[in-house]
Amino acid sequence: MNQDKGIVLLVTTSNPQTQLFIDYLHQQLDCPVSVVAPAADWKGRDPARVLVLLDADHIDEATMQQWHVKAAEETGLTLAAFNLRDEDHAVEVLSAMNLQGVFYRSDPLPLICKGLNTLIEGYLWMSRSLMTRMIQFFRRQQLNSYRPVCGLTHRELEIIAMLGTGASNTEIADQLFVSEHTVKSHLYNIFRKIKVHNRIQAVNWARQNLGAPPPLVGRRRRNEPPAASNGH
Repeated sequence: MNQDKGIVLLVTTSNPQTQLFIDYLHQQLDCPVSVVAPAADWKGRDPARVLVLLDADHIDEATMQQWHVKAAEETGLTLAAFNLRDEDHAVEVLSAMNLQGVFYRSDPLPLICKGLNTLIEGYLWMSRSLMTRMIQFFRRQQLNSYRPVCGLTHRELEIIAMLGTGASNTEIADQLFVSEHTVKSHLYNIFRKIKVHNRIQAVNWARQNLGAPPPLVGRRRRNEPPAASNGH
């Protein structure tokens, strides 16, 4: 197996079906596959690149959000979800967290492996129809963000929306072409205006007062071309 490509980390409960799935992935993927229980406190370690595959059938929303925050804080961590019911379920999950790939319960194993290899290579894996729906969602949220709330400026609304996608301070700075110091200053002002103390509280406030935050459909850094999309 090629550890230089990173590893696939399957977050799910342990049962005979899970073991069969892991055995199949071991045979088909050219990289190590590990499994961790949903409640386990997993710590990142070499190799740096980790594709985290979240089992939507066995992970609650709070655990999903914990991985969402972890992915925002750790470089080299990519999130995908599998066992989603349908496209509506995918839209619901993507509206709350930044996933690079989605897989449905009906997806055959060969297609899942194809998608995992695509994600390992650094590309997105979701259908074109889902991408279109998320782009439309993003545009609607951008329009909604123009209304003044609690004295927040337009730039502050932009930043609080990006917090909800799991973007780090560095990624927000790159997206907005400002310094990290400027981002931290904006965050200080945001927290003061909406009377919260941390990023998670700010995201929860935004969901209650601004609606669900738009996901980043493929993160993009300064001077970096957009990632190619892959349909299935």
